[in-house]
Amino acid sequence: MENSKDSDGGQGSQGSQGGEAGSTQRPSVNFTRHYKASPEKVWRAWTDPQALARWFGPDPESVVSVADLDVRVGGRYHIRFGAPGGEVHDVSGVYQVVVPSEKLVFSWAWKSTPERVSQVTVMLRPWDGGCELTFVHEKFYDQAARDSHNQGWTGAFARLDLLFT
Repeated sequence: MENSKDSDGGQGSQGSQGGEAGSTQRPSVNFTRHYKASPEKVWRAWTDPQALARWFGPDPESVVSVADLDVRVGGRYHIRFGAPGGEVHDVSGVYQVVVPSEKLVFSWAWKSTPERVSQVTVMLRPWDGGCELTFVHEKFYDQAARDSHNQGWTGAFARLDLLFT
């Protein structure tokens, strides 16, 4: 697997989200990865509950206890995960765009802070016999939320990268 990371070494890079007139720009987390796997295989890692459970979570000990995914526009997902004996994380949202093996867009809200809805976009395209994955998590409540998610996604992407090694 060739794994290209974004310009800051895979730690994500702060971006901005332009919004409606008069709104303030909000921080984002961005990753780009290249895998020696087809877009269809990478798509399954995001949309098949058993495949998602193999990599989802910020550290190697993370275990997914719930992965309910209704992958269709308007469909809901619910994921619960955590390290054994550690904090349990519970996130859910609604799929907004579903283009198989190409693009997935969904809302993201923690059970603990349901009013803080952000948005995740996963884009896949063929690349050099494999797949390029572009990931953007945007519309964070504040910089602290962005930084926390950057740390979590960095760990999750390390696990996802291993699936395609």
